[in-house]
Amino acid sequence: MTPSIILITGLMAAGKSSVAQALAERLPKSVHLRGDLFRRLIVRGRADLGFELTDEALAQLNLRYDIAVNVAKMYLAAGFTVVYQDIILGHTLTQLVANLQPAPLYVVVLCPNVDAVAKRELERNKRGYADLAEVAQFDRVLRAETPRVGLWLDSSLMTVAETVDQILARLPAALIDSEP
Repeated sequence: MTPSIILITGLMAAGKSSVAQALAERLPKSVHLRGDLFRRLIVRGRADLGFELTDEALAQLNLRYDIAVNVAKMYLAAGFTVVYQDIILGHTLTQLVANLQPAPLYVVVLCPNVDAVAKRELERNKRGYADLAEVAQFDRVLRAETPRVGLWLDSSLMTVAETVDQILARLPAALIDSEP
């Protein structure tokens, strides 16, 4: 595979981290770039993220995206395929895609159904949602407000390995054309 960036996005508890790690492990020279790492690096003054974002939370989220884009491009320039995983919803996805180009770019949106996400949330060691009703709010933003770019994959009934198999088999459908 030619070095490229594979962006994996979706809701919290959609399986992004597990899928991105497993995908990166199947590629010959790869990096798993976890976008939330840059948020966790903030020791003091980290704004809480939730369905409603304060101005400070939005500024920190945009900073996180900017750092991740730059790091992804640096790894790409060094010859790595970057599997960049983060929560990128709504029209922010369009902007992030533009910021990652003209790199060879694939976008995969994991979109398991609300019940699957809620079940996965309950099975995790961490909590991303204030309550399970919030899953449906985020899901609405994903399905109604996020541009349909790349490969949208309903992984509700798939294991991590099956999801990675589907991504690799359907990777051409995830390619983002950098031509205007």
